[in-house]
Amino acid sequence: MPELPWIFTRIDLRALVDILSVTLIFYWLLWVIQGTRAAQLVRGLVIFVILVVGAANLFHLQALNWLLSQALPALIVAIPVVFQPELRRALERLGHTGAWLRTPLGSHEPQTEETIEEITKAVAQLARLHYGALIVIERETGLQDYADRGIPLDAALTQQLLVNIFFPNSPLHDGAVIIRGNRILAAGCVLPLSENLTDPQLGTRHRAGVGITEESDAIAIIVSEESGQISLAVNGRLYRNIDIERLRRALRALLHVEGTGRRRLSTLLASSASGTDAPDAKRRREPTGATTREDTPASPSRMG
Repeated sequence: MPELPWIFTRIDLRALVDILSVTLIFYWLLWVIQGTRAAQLVRGLVIFVILVVGAANLFHLQALNWLLSQALPALIVAIPVVFQPELRRALERLGHTGAWLRTPLGSHEPQTEETIEEITKAVAQLARLHYGALIVIERETGLQDYADRGIPLDAALTQQLLVNIFFPNSPLHDGAVIIRGNRILAAGCVLPLSENLTDPQLGTRHRAGVGITEESDAIAIIVSEESGQISLAVNGRLYRNIDIERLRRALRALLHVEGTGRRRLSTLLASSASGTDAPDAKRRREPTGATTREDTPASPSRMG
């Protein structure tokens, strides 16, 4: 390490300002993507580059080294295209008064048994009252992009608040509620619609619930306004006719509140996977020609 003393002799005020500027730029970029899907994309890209560059240098792969050197200019052009939504949101935040006072890397509390109880009790009441609802629980993949499209709440998660949000004709009942940790992050959120549901009885709420789980690792709970049936969407799959006890056990497994593995979750929900209805679902299936509010097409700005 004979070069270290020489390096420290070269550091002056200008060099410190230069290093601090680069640090602040990277810190700001990490703040921008924190809580969004871009965080996972950046993580995967960094791991991929490290593995490929490491292998090329370790094994002296000349062709791969040449390919990497030629692909670098294209990568610089591709980054603004891939991260266009995040960069646009960052510039918007930068222009907002007080944006710098927000907590940049604030963490949220993990879901607890009390959180699951509040959610399941609210879902049971919504199903009993036949209030249509769409509740999305954030996990590893951030949903801040979708929360920004809704009405920010950042409120304590309670059964009463969830039921009031989905009260018919209330201002927020048409959109989705996003839950982060033990708090309701936002309500009235518009979600992407899945194109993989072919059952005509499944309307916009179910398509939105499945759609968000196709694009993230979130959990979506859907309550049918017409039948009061509870459905659970996970990893792009829809499980219909879920009772409250099964929903509670599934949430414990998915949120790792209880030491339940994936095999246990599969056992819990296998009988009600979309396309293979549970026996009681077959007896209570809604008429094919029935028109429900879930079957109505979504408007451009609101979700039914």
